[in-house]
Amino acid sequence: MGTDFGEGVAIEKISFQDFGTVEIEKATQSHREDSHSFFLLEEGSVSIEIDFQEYTIKSPSIIYMHPNQVHRILAFDNVTVSSWSISNENLNPVYLTLLEDITPTKPLLLEKETFSVISEAVALSIKFTEQKKNKLYHSLLKDSCNVLVALVASHYVEHTTSTDKLSRFDSVTKAFKKLLERNYTITKRPASYAEELNISTPYLNECVRNTTGHSVSHHIQQRVVLEAKRLLFHSDKSVKEIATELGYDDYPYFSRLFTKVTGMTALAFRNKNLD
Repeated sequence: MGTDFGEGVAIEKISFQDFGTVEIEKATQSHREDSHSFFLLEEGSVSIEIDFQEYTIKSPSIIYMHPNQVHRILAFDNVTVSSWSISNENLNPVYLTLLEDITPTKPLLLEKETFSVISEAVALSIKFTEQKKNKLYHSLLKDSCNVLVALVASHYVEHTTSTDKLSRFDSVTKAFKKLLERNYTITKRPASYAEELNISTPYLNECVRNTTGHSVSHHIQQRVVLEAKRLLFHSDKSVKEIATELGYDDYPYFSRLFTKVTGMTALAFRNKNLD
């Protein structure tokens, strides 16, 4: 059972056995949603690729995906999933800020009690979709969907280290990643991020390398190339236009960077994933 309701809010529960050829084909093609998407895996197992990282998930699990994230189903077995999505406009601003802060996330295995609470809330929200004659229909469904978002977001927060427990290296790395997410299209030099954080470039590199195993430059390049991959997948823009959008007026330099990071040219990447 499932339904779409209102502008920018949707919820459904579906078994993959109910999927037709068109639905399966869409799910297995790399794509991204217009809204914040949540998937409660109630039964079965699924292999999924999120931003070019592969995960094998068993029930009961929850997956949150930001609208920017590219994903596709690689394989599934006896799957029943409840999913809901909500646009920025319908999302509680506090929850939106929280989701932006925890992105990107990984799928989380749920304990029995947590799964029970979320699945009961989902079942109630789906019942609300039958209340089409209710004058507050859209508000009712939007609010119930926000409750689901709050339940899942709070669960993700519980599974991340709180700021007061972070080491100095961890705190600096987290601050750097926040800056990077905001500025990767305009700021490419590690020294600029270090200056913004009021620390030296060597110390920033030490913190980030200690926490992640990679340099600041590596993270900057990876973030830019990830966005380039997304644009190559989901836009008709030329490679030169993508380079400009990502802050590179020197198109040949951007092309060399993409090839260095991915092992293939941008056009080869696009063509490979269009096959």
